[in-house]
Amino acid sequence: MAFVLPEPVPSAAPTLPLADRLSLYPRLRFMGSKYKLAPKLAEVFDSLPPGPAVDAFSGSGIVSYTLKAAGRIVVANDHLVFASTITRAVVENDAEHLTPDDVEEICSGNADGRDFIATTFDGLYFPAEDMRFLDAAWSHIDRLDGARQAIALASLCLAAAWKQPRGVFTITTPRYDDGRRQMRMSLEDLFREAVETYNAAVFEHPHARATSTCGEVFDIDPEGFALAYLDPPYAPPRDDTCYIKRYHFLEGLATYWRGQEIMWETKTRKIKKRYTPFAYKHTVRDAFDRLFDHFSASALVVSYGSNAALPIEELEALLRRHKRFVRREEIEHRYAFGTHDAASRRVATEYVLVAT
Repeated sequence: MAFVLPEPVPSAAPTLPLADRLSLYPRLRFMGSKYKLAPKLAEVFDSLPPGPAVDAFSGSGIVSYTLKAAGRIVVANDHLVFASTITRAVVENDAEHLTPDDVEEICSGNADGRDFIATTFDGLYFPAEDMRFLDAAWSHIDRLDGARQAIALASLCLAAAWKQPRGVFTITTPRYDDGRRQMRMSLEDLFREAVETYNAAVFEHPHARATSTCGEVFDIDPEGFALAYLDPPYAPPRDDTCYIKRYHFLEGLATYWRGQEIMWETKTRKIKKRYTPFAYKHTVRDAFDRLFDHFSASALVVSYGSNAALPIEELEALLRRHKRFVRREEIEHRYAFGTHDAASRRVATEYVLVAT
């Protein structure tokens, strides 16, 4: 996959201080999100040579947003459609907003009678009226294109994540209701809030542009990047790092389940899992070795957690096969799903490996 790196914006648009800019980024409860770590990562990026950057596993999009806010041309890539939709909406997009008229039309009722969501997920996740709203909203969003469609879809996904306990779709009942006000709101009202959040985050940088892509990391043409930020899913000692298992509803919602293979035998109506070599203990070493080789012409910044099956010492040794200078930084970080007392919370060390 070869990219034509975007040219800088030919304007003198004012920019906010980085901390203020990052505070506007929409908060999606996303496994492994670097929202709290973004300021520290910005310091790391600032210590490296200037030039275009690739965020090869963009996930929640906050690191791509940080790179753009810091003035770098950036390519944001993820193999999940909903993740790349977010970066199309608020990283690639420099100026488009969803207007009040757009929002009113999207919320105006079903334009073509579609009912796939209401039928497929009847009795799961949300009340029937919320499912009908999603079908109706899509009947209008289908007529949009470009950044406006991306903002609308990203807002639908954010609204659904806000209302779902812990933001993950591995459960179908409200037994993890944490008392947040979003749990009591309709998806339509949450969608309206989410649009405001995304609209507020859109910005133009006078020296940076961004491109959002959806594809596999080894299909990216590595040529032309001064910096590659790498934050792949990694094999943990227990459980897994399957994003499709946790966020399948958002992936389906971003595509209206077109091109998706639903596992009808599952209670949650999961989408078929996508293979990644980074998620398995027997393939993760080779996957990282290939990854470091693939981007070996760039300065590398690698995020990794102490709760991974592959020890950080082995990962660092793999990195030294491809880069002469490697330094390790450590940040104490608390991971959690949800905000209630019973939510699983883990304190782990977030490692940042910087290789040049």
